[in-house]
Amino acid sequence: MIQYENTVPGIFVRRVNRFVAEVVIDGNTERVHVKNTGRLQELLVPKARITLQKASDSNRKTAYDLISVYKPKLKWVNIDSLAPNELMRQQLMGMNYDVVKPEYTYRDSRFDFYMERHGEKYLTEVKGCTLAADLKRGIGLFPDAPTQRGVKHLEELAAAAKEGYHCQIAFVIQMNGIHMVFPNNETQPEFGQALVHAAKAGVQVAYYGCHVEADSIKITGTVGDTGRYTR
Repeated sequence: MIQYENTVPGIFVRRVNRFVAEVVIDGNTERVHVKNTGRLQELLVPKARITLQKASDSNRKTAYDLISVYKPKLKWVNIDSLAPNELMRQQLMGMNYDVVKPEYTYRDSRFDFYMERHGEKYLTEVKGCTLAADLKRGIGLFPDAPTQRGVKHLEELAAAAKEGYHCQIAFVIQMNGIHMVFPNNETQPEFGQALVHAAKAGVQVAYYGCHVEADSIKITGTVGDTGRYTR
């Protein structure tokens, strides 16, 4: 679980660029850091309720980080791009691996986690999902913006699986009520193609559901149909 400290509520005004947004805090307009470089167009809309965390570094240009957004049908959505890796690190540390090592280089890619258990080698790449597509069916989409890096990760995971690694792509769903992640083929069909190829090569596709509040997020368990790409 991640529990954010020193948080304050605010109202979203506009996004200045990928990293900076204009918000209102206690009636004052401030520029804040956006902890996610995705498009987030369906979330970061004028007058949206948001949660900000006061930065510990007093020398920063921006005094706050934008960490969550309220969307009525989803409630709170966590947009901290660092959160999925930290949640997955916590998850892996509780799974009795002999080794859990972040930032592992394999071929030309750097994967989020390398693990070992009884001499077997494991690789996990983590992707955070913040884009809801079908609330009734609980479906989210990834990516919300084209990611050549994501395609490359899938290709390298497929190669590693063929070499004997136990490989997993883990979608951490940073929203309430979403149980499965589909490839966003409208945005980037190559990612969906690479995902199918990776799954058929033996890469496990896993979805981790979360419970999100204004100032916290925790994994509630694995959800969804993880075998549909190989059928």
